[in-house]
Amino acid sequence: MLMKSAQVTNALTMKLEQFTCFSAADRERLDQLASDNLHTWPAKCDVLEEGKHVETIHLVVSGLAMRNKIMPDGKRQIMAFLIPGDLCDVEVFVLGEMDHAISAVSDTTCARIPSSTMTGLLTEMQGLTRALWWSTMTDAAVLRERIIDFGQRKAPERMAHLFYEMLVRYRMIGLAKDNSYLFPVTQEELADATGLTPVHVGRTLRKLRSAGLIEFSGKILTVKDAPALKRMARFSADYLHLRQTNEDVGGVSQRVGDLV
Repeated sequence: MLMKSAQVTNALTMKLEQFTCFSAADRERLDQLASDNLHTWPAKCDVLEEGKHVETIHLVVSGLAMRNKIMPDGKRQIMAFLIPGDLCDVEVFVLGEMDHAISAVSDTTCARIPSSTMTGLLTEMQGLTRALWWSTMTDAAVLRERIIDFGQRKAPERMAHLFYEMLVRYRMIGLAKDNSYLFPVTQEELADATGLTPVHVGRTLRKLRSAGLIEFSGKILTVKDAPALKRMARFSADYLHLRQTNEDVGGVSQRVGDLV
């Protein structure tokens, strides 16, 4: 499903170039970053455990991961889903250990980047520091939207917002085709991500399907009526801060533009 261009070949670059533009040489360096020291974790395994000391930065290259925390009573809260191009733990520069876990939803491959390598790139590549700040602030904004979910959005709006946000994010990195994207989550995982019970998730999914808004086919989620889903979610992309500075890079702006 990946739609590559001659200019951009990895999801990290496609994501960061929503904020800034890199030279051809810088893109090559980011390509190398996304292809070195790869490791794959099977579904349901922890990529990083809570309390673990972090020495390398993990970049999701393929698959789907999640930020999650297990409460003392054994219940789980999923704070965010991580797709290719997302950095799991860029906070390695300021945090001594993880205060939550990163877990693989499906088989997930990450590039493990030594903090020393990233430090060198931040020194040498103009624009990368600000782009990573943008990425980090956008990640925080996504978490704020989850807070709004729990406080203000009803179940259908909450789930519609998540599905539409994921469509925009997958479009940014060229991994959505005809409004379809890989989203191999269970109802239990959706429940833990939306603060609903699995039964309520099932009812809400049926409502969205019967309204002709979405369709699941195996692990593929298709948004059948994007404008209607956006209206139900009352979605505004402002919190994603999509500057779309280079409309020629990978067609990213064209792919995202009709959604936001």
